[in-house]
Amino acid sequence: MRAILRPGLRHRQRMHVDDLLTAPDTSSDSLATLRPVFATAFMVALIESACLVALRPFLRSNERTVGTHIDVSHKAAAPAGSIVTVDVELVAVEALRLQFAVLCRDTLDVIATGTHERVVIDVPTFLSRGAQERTISMSVSTRWRGNA
Repeated sequence: MRAILRPGLRHRQRMHVDDLLTAPDTSSDSLATLRPVFATAFMVALIESACLVALRPFLRSNERTVGTHIDVSHKAAAPAGSIVTVDVELVAVEALRLQFAVLCRDTLDVIATGTHERVVIDVPTFLSRGAQERTISMSVSTRWRGNA
């Protein structure tokens, strides 16, 4: 990391909830009759995006962060057409592990609260380990099926 990250880092991000970001549009036919409200999957994506933007100035060119845990309660529905705001605050730094407190709201209510954890990675190392793990996994899988 370029600079030392400390608890207290904050970022706010907003998103307009259009029909493509609603539960009926993103889910199975069984949800098609629901009122169009902000889908939880897109709320999680908004939370991750806010954390990424907050951290960007602190990362070297070879570093990124990956999400490792999310614990968010989706407490209220935000209807299509509303503006959702997410506030994230870095509350803990343990070596490369970063924990954020999360608060999402529309113009009427808090719609979600929780935490999100990210880990700083070195991209070349991460990619090389991933390639090795895929090779090992494929080898084990092939042997398991009796093809080796």
